[in-house]
Amino acid sequence: MQFETILFDMDGTLIDTNELIIESFKHTFREYGLTFSRDDMESFNGPPLVDTFQKILPEKADDMIQTYRKHNFANHAAYVKAFPYTREVVEQLQRQHVKMAIVSTKLRKSIRLGLKHAQLDDLFTTIIGLDDVTHAKPDPEPVQKAMKVLNASKESTLMVGDNYHDIEAGQRAGIKTAGVAWSRKGSAFLKSYRPTYMLDDLRDILNIMDG
Repeated sequence: MQFETILFDMDGTLIDTNELIIESFKHTFREYGLTFSRDDMESFNGPPLVDTFQKILPEKADDMIQTYRKHNFANHAAYVKAFPYTREVVEQLQRQHVKMAIVSTKLRKSIRLGLKHAQLDDLFTTIIGLDDVTHAKPDPEPVQKAMKVLNASKESTLMVGDNYHDIEAGQRAGIKTAGVAWSRKGSAFLKSYRPTYMLDDLRDILNIMDG
């Protein structure tokens, strides 16, 4: 078996929260009299909220974060769903005794809420969120922390994600990486960061494990 440990980003990788994120940004910007295009808002999907809002309106960043999170938490049920094959792939990996964790730039509370609404909350016990680290992805700290919790080695760990933050964090931690072709950033964008693998759908992980 090629990998003993797999670290997953959550949003845009295992669960589809893209429209929830866009609607939460729209709501927040309306509240503060700001207008951004959809392309702009999609570019904000990935970095921690504090980084995004401090660049836009630094004096109101903390308030904007609270506005965003209130809307986001309240609307999970309307938007959140698992991507195809997520449960069956994760369950198969469990049967193969692969150690797994969620490594996200979201707060732990929000991660658990997303997993619950995607009906995946029973599959992951190890979660590394924004409130568990000092430096978020693309810093390697979250990846390294997950590896420490799981007692994982660099040689047998894979980081899977839909954004360059995931690829860079894995690379900087010295492990192999996989980008997902269903990323809203686009497959070509992720390929430019030279992940070890590109997944056309999540079942490709099972092929990698057998390779």
